[in-house]
Amino acid sequence: MSKSVYSVVLMDDVVQAIDRLAYEAGTNRSNMINRILAEYAQLATPEQRIQDIFSSIMDAVSGQNALQLMLSASDAMLSMRSAIHYKYNPSMRYVVELYPHMGEEMGEVRAGLRTQNPSLLLYIGRFYKLWMQLEQAYLPQPRRSKAEGGRFTRRLKMPQGVTSADEAGRAIAGYVGLFDDCMQTFFDHLDDPAAASRAVEGCYRAGLDADTAAL
Repeated sequence: MSKSVYSVVLMDDVVQAIDRLAYEAGTNRSNMINRILAEYAQLATPEQRIQDIFSSIMDAVSGQNALQLMLSASDAMLSMRSAIHYKYNPSMRYVVELYPHMGEEMGEVRAGLRTQNPSLLLYIGRFYKLWMQLEQAYLPQPRRSKAEGGRFTRRLKMPQGVTSADEAGRAIAGYVGLFDDCMQTFFDHLDDPAAASRAVEGCYRAGLDADTAAL
């Protein structure tokens, strides 16, 4: 949906009330006015669709023990974290960013570690490489992803046949959950690289469903 600039005349009291609502929702005046008018006209804004998808992700994640939701600084991003099974339990942070104007790609998932530990960076780099190899082998089409340092980024395709925000949210939550499960499996087998590869592939195959594979 495109946006344009319009001039409207509003009562000062109305503007003050809108500003309070915008502050409580963590957004700005224009987005809040757009949201209120869209709801009144029974239209779904891109921002509302993003929030609906995030609500679905949060519902799915809240039932898991491994992933913990974090506060996000943007309406278009949702953050999660989990503790890695490695020595001092470092945290892996996941960020789901959704694009306001979704086309072939609806957004991206980023995973990252804040660490200077060379051994940990080496291990996580090996896992990222293994994960990308599995995606290349098992997904019907190649996906845009990259890994550098302690960071991994993967673009999310708009799943064919997925029409509801709830379905999209559950698919994204499934992807992050599968990534985290496979990562934990990898770190549980650090003493045997060959066994780690086999275990991660088994975890990936067991957890990959049609909705997640479509992303």
